[in-house]
Amino acid sequence: MTTKDLIIQALDEVPESALPEILDYVREQKLKASQSLQERIWQAYLESEHDRDEVYRRLADS
Repeated sequence: MTTKDLIIQALDEVPESALPEILDYVREQKLKASQSLQERIWQAYLESEHDRDEVYRRLADS
């Protein structure tokens, strides 16, 4: 059984009144994961731009 299956199974046992709080938590985790990915992509871009800086300078000087 996967972790996702276990979570779904556990949710079946949670009272309905607790579900909005759990949903908020899940959405918060999803947002954090998305922001983390965006930050890693941005950092990779900046590193790439830095690595190519010398190439751009040489092209501009020629």
